[in-house]
Parts: sequence; structure tokens; C-alpha cells
Amino acid sequence: MASMTKKTEKHPGGINYNEIPRSVRLRPYLIIAPGLLVLIGILIPFATAIFLSFTNFSFRMPTWEFVGLRNWIRAFQNPDFFHALSVTLRYAFFAVTTQMILGTLVAMMLRKDSPITRILKVALIFPLMVAPAIAVLIWQLMTSNSVGILEPILRAFGVYNFPWAAGHHTAMFTAVLIDTWVYTPFIMLLVLAGLQSLPKSPFEAAQVDGASPWFIFKTLTLPMLKPYLYIALLFRLMVALQEFGIIFALTRGGPGRTLMNLSMTGYEIGFRFQRLGESLPYLLTLWVIVNIAAQFLVKRQRKAAKEAQGY
Repeated sequence: MASMTKKTEKHPGGINYNEIPRSVRLRPYLIIAPGLLVLIGILIPFATAIFLSFTNFSFRMPTWEFVGLRNWIRAFQNPDFFHALSVTLRYAFFAVTTQMILGTLVAMMLRKDSPITRILKVALIFPLMVAPAIAVLIWQLMTSNSVGILEPILRAFGVYNFPWAAGHHTAMFTAVLIDTWVYTPFIMLLVLAGLQSLPKSPFEAAQVDGASPWFIFKTLTLPMLKPYLYIALLFRLMVALQEFGIIFALTRGGPGRTLMNLSMTGYEIGFRFQRLGESLPYLLTLWVIVNIAAQFLVKRQRKAAKEAQGY
């Protein structure tokens, strides 16, 4: 009787697959398992949100029906949608622009290592450790017309009873001011890390040749620093477009609807009025904006990184 030989699987390199311990064979799957779980945890709610945006789902009713594009059409026909879109874009533009400029300037000033810069680095990071809601409470006390420390300063310049968040024309300024106070240290840290990682030899050669500080910044520092600036811009823009905590804690979107961005409007319709199906077009539109901005900045960052490396 002919003996039967058992076929064994072999790796293209000649390794017997069955001889590899099972624990070793499972390692690749164990490595990617957390990533798969996170991906599933993101995709399931996202797919559910897209589906519910085509329904009349509400927390007040036990049943719901498929309504097609009705929620989307109503959203795009609602003037509040375009107002929320305008507030979202203006808030992100003012906040991120201010923070990028201030963060870069502060990082440039703290570039050299000294006892004073070490103290300033620690002190300037403190706002980043404060929760946005707590930061709003701090600034509400500081801007109070009765006990605020900023009121005497403004009176010295002839400004009395500045409305701050209570005024339609100053609410955006106040929210951006608080946002800048909280998140500028984040920009500073990223830019400072980028500055400290730059090679020293080009700067030393430029100084030996007698180049001015502005020429060195324009031709050496800024081009090599661009990848780090794009990373900082990416993170801050994504958060600023979705800003909710500061606006909610400050005025709940007021006065009136002055600060009702897409996040606040979606929250109001979905949770305050309990019409989740109607609120999802606002939030999904915000996701599209954030996704487009992120993809654009990632491409620009990769291009800047190649240019900085001389490719």
C-alpha cells in the first residue's frame, strides 16, 4: 500500500508554512486588529449617519420612514444653512490665521535657548492645558464690566462698556480671542519643534556671508519650515471648522444666531428639537468641508516636504 504523503504549504522563499509557530503566524493579524476595530468603529456610525439623513428619524417618535432627499433639500433651501456655513468659514479663517501668525512669531522669539525662554515656554503652554469651557469662564470674568480686569484698561483708552460676547458685531471677535488664547500655544509648539529640527549649517553660512535676518527667514527658514506649518495648519483648521465647545459655553450660538455655525445648528436641530434626520445634512456637509480641506493640506504638506529635502 502506497504511503500517503501530506502536502505542506511552503512560502515562496522555501519556508514550510506549517512549521511556523501559530503565535508567529497570528502576529500580523494581531498588529492590524486595533486598526481594524477603530476603522469599524468609525465606519459604522458614519454609514448610519448617512442612512439616517435620508429618513425622518426623531427622538420623539418610535418609528421612522425613508424620505429620500427631503432633508437635504430643506437644508439647502433654509437660509440658516448658509448663515451657518458663513459663520463656520469666517470663524475658522479668523481664528486659524491669527493663531498661525502669533504662534509662528512666538516660536521664532523662543528659538534661542536661554533661562528666560525656558520659563516662557512653560508659562505659554498653560492655556493649552485648560479645557475650552473653563477658558470661556475665565474670559467671562476677565471681560466683565463690573469685576473684569480688562475694563479698566479699556477705560484708559476711552472705551466704556465694551459689549464683548453680548454684541452682534463683537461676539465673533470675543470667541476668536478665546480660541486664540487657548490654541496659539499648540501652533507655537509645532513650529518651535520644526525650527529646532532645521539644519544649522545653511544659516551659519548665510550669516557669514552677511545676509540680513529677513533674507535668511525668507529664503531659508520659511521654505524649510513649510512642512511643519502645513501640519499645524491642518490640525488647527480641522478643529476650528468643527468648533463647538467655546461657542456653546460662551453664548450658545448667540446673541441671536450670530455664532450659529454648522456644528451648533446641527446640535440645535438634532438634540434641542430632537429631529436627528434633519440635522445630519448640516453635520455631513461639515464633514465634506473638513475632508476637502484636509486632503488639500496633506497634498501641500507632502509637496513642501519634498521641496525642503531638495527633490
